[in-house]
Amino acid sequence: MKKILAVLLAALLLLTLGCGSKNTAADDAEEDHAALDLSQPLKPPASFEGKRVLVAFFSRAGENHEVGYVEKGNTALLAEQLAELIHADATFEIQTVIPYPIDLKEMTEVAKEEQAKQARPLLASKFDDMAQYDIIFLGYPIWYQDLPMPIYTFLESYDFADKVIIPFSTGSGNAMSGKEADIPNYAKGAAAFPGMCIRGKTVRDNATETNKHIAVWLEGLGYHN
Repeated sequence: MKKILAVLLAALLLLTLGCGSKNTAADDAEEDHAALDLSQPLKPPASFEGKRVLVAFFSRAGENHEVGYVEKGNTALLAEQLAELIHADATFEIQTVIPYPIDLKEMTEVAKEEQAKQARPLLASKFDDMAQYDIIFLGYPIWYQDLPMPIYTFLESYDFADKVIIPFSTGSGNAMSGKEADIPNYAKGAAAFPGMCIRGKTVRDNATETNKHIAVWLEGLGYHN
């Protein structure tokens, strides 16, 4: 009886190990799968064909979390890369009349006070041709689990009827804040598509990992080689 039990247990162990190996291999294959080849030209989804694309973004230079003092913000770097990959028709940097402090601690105090008051900082300029664009990729850094207040000013400054807004962001991790789901509440008439967040330090220091995130996201939106 003991021999029979031993044989049965051994067989069960082998079966379990076999299933585990199969699942691991499948997971590894999925992880190794290159969603898109970003070294090759990208084609837009069929629903984007014939439509004009704008990449608008807010970014901040100065002292940034994890990367120190920089002359160009993490989101600006990501926006430039994205605009080139998708062959955007135009880019627009959202800037405030009063710049944010260069010092990170001072900036934090200003940004948190703006959030508490739900402020709408004045923007330095307006994108005059918004009516000519159908797809807006909107970039920003995640500030304290929210969109920076200048983004709300931007969203409330235009008529977004029948337009698509696609958010992308940088932050301390690779997860969106969840606030992007509220974008249509401020950009009246707009439809929001799934967004992407990449850790700011990754955008600046790891091009390979950055490309991987972008490729998976763009493929999900329907872009293809």
